[in-house]
Amino acid sequence: MDLQQTIRTPVVMNGIGLHSGLPVRMQISPAVPDTGILFRAPDGTVIPASPDHVVDTRSATTVGAFGVKVRSIEHLMAAATGLGIDNLIVDVDAEELPAADGSAKPFVALLRSAGVVALPAPRQPLQIPEPIRVGDDSRWLEATPSEGFRISYTLDNHHPAIGLQVASVDVTESNFVEEIAAARTYGFLKDVPMMRQNGLARGGSLDNAVVVGKRIVLNESLRFTNEFVRHKILDLIGDLGVLGRPLVGHVVGKNAGHTLNHQLAAAIQRACSARRAAARSRNGASGRPRESAAREGYGPGIAAL
Repeated sequence: MDLQQTIRTPVVMNGIGLHSGLPVRMQISPAVPDTGILFRAPDGTVIPASPDHVVDTRSATTVGAFGVKVRSIEHLMAAATGLGIDNLIVDVDAEELPAADGSAKPFVALLRSAGVVALPAPRQPLQIPEPIRVGDDSRWLEATPSEGFRISYTLDNHHPAIGLQVASVDVTESNFVEEIAAARTYGFLKDVPMMRQNGLARGGSLDNAVVVGKRIVLNESLRFTNEFVRHKILDLIGDLGVLGRPLVGHVVGKNAGHTLNHQLAAAIQRACSARRAAARSRNGASGRPRESAAREGYGPGIAAL
């Protein structure tokens, strides 16, 4: 039986927010079964990582509740998903997570340093019930039934430093750590002034992002020849991580971003909820399953905070 997991001891990371540019201290603590991943803002507001709590997808994924937000969660969510960690409490003293080096690699190292432990509760995989597609002809994502979790992605960008990049990976722990986690976020130098006027990329630098100039990458080197598409896969893993359960399906995409990632997560949640409702109707059952309620962040883990 595949058991839920958390970390053994609390761990701390200090840094700056990629978009806010402000210093932040983040503490990640163990959580009991069926808690999911919860973010606790500086004022104590608890925000579950769930599709219903995603409130902004401009250049990052932001969750919120009662008007309070925690920003740029996707790289930590990708690290937790890639390592198979189901339950965490994440405390921050600012509204954005640390940028670290722009990838999930430092978050993987942080979580592994805490130790990963099994909990006395089974994991509940989320099976894609039928093909689910979002987007249009140029930018899209589609999830189809499969025996495991796989992502196949095409990034087609006219910039000479990027071009056409294609990657496909079975999302196992070893593949995630070795092939995906180190891929850094990227941005275009020409967009920086406008982004900063809109409150974005104020903490961005060559230390936490791949910066693309007019014709070349300004960083000393890339970590992978196709680092751009690998980071797209990283972000997609993190954004689908808000579903709160291990995903079983093949996700294929082209030129998507955080907004489409969230639309796919929400569509998967709706499809799986409809399937559960139909099954309950067929079986003559009623009421909301306790597991479902807990996974949305309102289960026994809340009382344990």
